[in-house]
Amino acid sequence: MTTYEYLTYTLTDDGRIAQIEMNRPEARNAQNRGLLVELDHAFLAAERDDDVRVVILSGAGKLFSAGHDLGSKIALTERDPGPDQHQSWMENGGSRSGTEKRMLQEWHHFFQNTLRWRNLRKITVAQVHGPVYAAGLMLAWACDLIVASDDTTFADVVGTRLGMCGVEYFAHPWELGARKAKELLLTGDSIDAEEAHRLGMVSKVFSRETLGEDTLTFARRLAQNPTITSLLIKESVNQTMDNMGFINALNACFSLHQINHAHWSEVTGGAMASGSPEFGLPDRWSMPPVQPARADIP
Repeated sequence: MTTYEYLTYTLTDDGRIAQIEMNRPEARNAQNRGLLVELDHAFLAAERDDDVRVVILSGAGKLFSAGHDLGSKIALTERDPGPDQHQSWMENGGSRSGTEKRMLQEWHHFFQNTLRWRNLRKITVAQVHGPVYAAGLMLAWACDLIVASDDTTFADVVGTRLGMCGVEYFAHPWELGARKAKELLLTGDSIDAEEAHRLGMVSKVFSRETLGEDTLTFARRLAQNPTITSLLIKESVNQTMDNMGFINALNACFSLHQINHAHWSEVTGGAMASGSPEFGLPDRWSMPPVQPARADIP
């Protein structure tokens, strides 16, 4: 079995359930390039394994995932030319320049990765806890079902903090509804696990203390179904969404995301591909707390 640096891969229940746990607790499971490449490898390993029926995705430490890694030492070393540059930065557009480089890299590692995991030929369950922000949402939304601990909050803060129109996998209107998606993107406010459950985004809300055990019990129920039944239920729902315009909408919004990056790159003279404080955005390293999206708070 493959040894991973940034995650663990465990088979339980005679191989019927695969558990993938992101293991960068010191970085709040922020998604550096190495982690994303390993996640894709682990998901596809579970897909190849005919014994696996259900895949659980979780994160070690205080929270599920803080989103994209925007500047840890590991992420910078992976990106910058040198002996420790990650191979993925030298392919899939990595040798190109400008908007083309960014678009091809984000298309492969953010957009297509997430879409591929959404269409995995196994039932997938995201087990989330703590703050799930920005690209952390992408990982959860790629899964068929989401179970959350009672301390979980969900938010996409890239609009109010980075001047971006949401993350690369723009499933917000499908997961939240159109008006709630606009509200949360325009304010950067969060919803809790109970509200996410009410909206239909989250299937189960468990206590933090029993989250892992309860998720595994839930996964065992799912694993009891005949594999053909589970596959065709998943495919029926996904194809329905696709015929309603899901894939076309995601493709269109990915293009808008790249225009947003290009705008900031142009107005900052190439210094930044997102907004910065001189354009009215907060300093990303001293950001205020995320507020809850309550009906009685302006």
